[in-house]
Amino acid sequence: MAEKSFKYIILGGGVSAGYAAKEFASQGVKPGELAVISKEAVAPYERPALSKGYLFPEGAARLPGFHCCVGSGGEKLLPESYKQKGIELILSTEIVKADLAAKSLVSAAGDVFKYETLIIATGSTVLRLTDFGVKGADSKNILYLREIDDADKVVEAIQAKKGGKAVVVGGGYIGLELSAALRINNFDVTMVFPEPWCMPRLFTADIAAFYETYYTNKGVKIIKGTVASGFTAHPNGEVNEVQLKDGRSLEADIVIVGVGARPLTALFKGQVEEDKGGIKTDAFFKTSVPDVYAVGDVATFPLKMYGDMRRVEHVDHSRKSAEQAVKAIKAAEGGGAVEEYDYLPFFYSRSFDLSWQFYGDNVGDSVLFGDSNPSNPKPRFGAYWVQDGKVVGAFMEGGSGDENKALAKVAKARPAAESLEDLTKQGISFAAKI
Repeated sequence: MAEKSFKYIILGGGVSAGYAAKEFASQGVKPGELAVISKEAVAPYERPALSKGYLFPEGAARLPGFHCCVGSGGEKLLPESYKQKGIELILSTEIVKADLAAKSLVSAAGDVFKYETLIIATGSTVLRLTDFGVKGADSKNILYLREIDDADKVVEAIQAKKGGKAVVVGGGYIGLELSAALRINNFDVTMVFPEPWCMPRLFTADIAAFYETYYTNKGVKIIKGTVASGFTAHPNGEVNEVQLKDGRSLEADIVIVGVGARPLTALFKGQVEEDKGGIKTDAFFKTSVPDVYAVGDVATFPLKMYGDMRRVEHVDHSRKSAEQAVKAIKAAEGGGAVEEYDYLPFFYSRSFDLSWQFYGDNVGDSVLFGDSNPSNPKPRFGAYWVQDGKVVGAFMEGGSGDENKALAKVAKARPAAESLEDLTKQGISFAAKI
């Protein structure tokens, strides 16, 4: 058993880990002071590529093309880049025990890693149907998507079952993006989800109706209001049928499941204060334990503009929270401070020829504006959410760069709205005036 000591350890290998490492490097970390410990076999990368470009039938994205931090226009940190910056990149290493009081981490191989300051960037893991005891859910070709190994299995299945039948379980981000990717790969695709419309955590019924019709026009079949209750398999163990709770059954060569995720906090249970399913932090991502920070998916932090505590699962927050934590750590070492994290919630997605962005909060009344006809070659429409007479959220499909910036501005400013009818009439020009 080896023992190593570092001034700083970043635990995790996803987006937050990459952006935290980049910020340490830009702040001038000394050689040997920082280690990044990841259970994955590759250096931190931009996860959104996995459900988009990685699955394209032609010109697919591959590493090293999307290592952090290209997603925000920053420097691409290749494995050798870490070494050049004096950062020790420790890959294929799963930490199985964390003792925050002793400031030590223990790997599955028994190696011990000591630290002075720890950044928890462990992210989330997918919810699996086997966790819920769904019959046959362990069959081959029932796939999930979180890490690059998962994406490689999806690519392998797409190539092995060319032009076959795919069932996508779930109607959220992964469900929508993977259904599009499979259809582009010429699969017969059926999407199944229990909710009354897709992406219910964000979309209104009107917004969802556009995407559901667009997907249907592209050849994706959509079944709502039921769930996968079991699977049957061929003698070789590969899935061949999905049973639905409503009694129907669907042939399937591939099943991809996207039914949510949970933050990876089990290592720290009982050692650190938690809130809303994550590790509770302040506006600098400090936890209740001295010298321990938590960023990205695992952090429940003060969302300043709304005055409450939230946990946000999105790449934008993963990047920004990581940078904020490192800036706070380095500022404190110099006797200074940084401004509190003042995050504007931001979500986006791309599928087929579509591209949408959302800023702010989707609470209160909502209004739709623009051309939301899914049969049009270039649909361009949006929505505002209004609460207590103020615009608190803004969404747009097919917006330009300037229009999306205007959406962000309006969601941050939360201006008064005269009426819902007026907002509908003004459309994007309302945001452009702010």
